[in-house]
Amino acid sequence: FVGGSVVDNKQSLIHCVELVRLLLSTTQPRLLHFIPSPHPTPHPINLTMKQSLLLLGLVATASAFTSPAPRPVATSNTALFGGARGGATTLEGKKARVATVKELLDKSEMVITVPAGGITVSQAQSLRRSLPQGTTMMVVKNKLMSRAIEGTTYEPVGDMLKGANMWFFIEEDIGGTVKSWNSFVKDSGKRETHTILGGNIEGTNYDSEGVEAISKLPSKLELIAQIAGSINAVPTKLARVVKAPGMKVARAIKLAGEEVNKE
Repeated sequence: FVGGSVVDNKQSLIHCVELVRLLLSTTQPRLLHFIPSPHPTPHPINLTMKQSLLLLGLVATASAFTSPAPRPVATSNTALFGGARGGATTLEGKKARVATVKELLDKSEMVITVPAGGITVSQAQSLRRSLPQGTTMMVVKNKLMSRAIEGTTYEPVGDMLKGANMWFFIEEDIGGTVKSWNSFVKDSGKRETHTILGGNIEGTNYDSEGVEAISKLPSKLELIAQIAGSINAVPTKLARVVKAPGMKVARAIKLAGEEVNKE
């Protein structure tokens, strides 16, 4: 209560505070009229104490009408590139996302999935830089991934759509991609929590052990290099094979001639 009336809103309270300040700044007789005292001439110290008490009461009343300051909303520093937390929120954005994934699937020799949670932006950037050329890393909502794999050889990937997934779309260097991921989880201390969940190649799903085994096979480029090396070696070997009998015949003729001369 202020002046016998209830302060029912913040604006009225502000007016009351201004009124009290005005009264406190006026002459002493007027102040005594509003703040009665048993002494005819109040002591300056008593007057100051009453002023302080009055102001403290008004401040306490004002705090009851003041809403607490909103707390800052904590944001997660997790790198989810339009995936589990909805980077593509509009219908057009979702359609564009699905189209992008379909295009990546068409160019990919294999796809691999890993857990997406707990990876910071800086860690994701470092991981992306370590990937071999031709590998794309992306977090995709399970629903959008399900739409993207419809009608493709990657439809069995639907069995892996659980939780927040990060996907690697690999065009050719499977071994290099798995090596980059293994190095990342080792350096970041995530080896126990972020093992490879699985992968798919030519329409067949593989678990983490299967993906590791496939990653140790020669890549297409390595196989081509090996075949090319074998083809280049064929003429040399053939020349050696042809040349060897000729040398033997030459030796035989030479020895026969020597025998005739002796006779």
